[in-house]
Amino acid sequence: MTANGKEADPKALIAALRQREQSYRERALKLFPWVCAHCGREFALRKLHELTVHHKDGNHDNNPRDGSNWELLCNYCHENLHSRSADAEHYAEDRPTGAEPPTMAHKPFADLARLLEEKKR
Repeated sequence: MTANGKEADPKALIAALRQREQSYRERALKLFPWVCAHCGREFALRKLHELTVHHKDGNHDNNPRDGSNWELLCNYCHENLHSRSADAEHYAEDRPTGAEPPTMAHKPFADLARLLEEKKR
């Protein structure tokens, strides 16, 4: 449904989404080097279709002109990032309300300051 109460045309919605995606994608490709921000893989023009624009805050409507909400990710890293988020949300639902996440018993850096002081001597 649209704001005026009429049924939205699915083809028009898809066209609008593609146009919006195309506009911020083109801007991101002009702003940033063609490198995946996570794995560092570089992309040539013929493989550019494998590079996606990720919205850091998850809001696809937040498209500042300076690109501060975007990062370029390869298909693999983008999928990995979203699947990790989905997994985290899923497992967070299993935790009872108000329950704290488990804490680590081992503190690997607990004595680091003392060790560094000893090394200086």
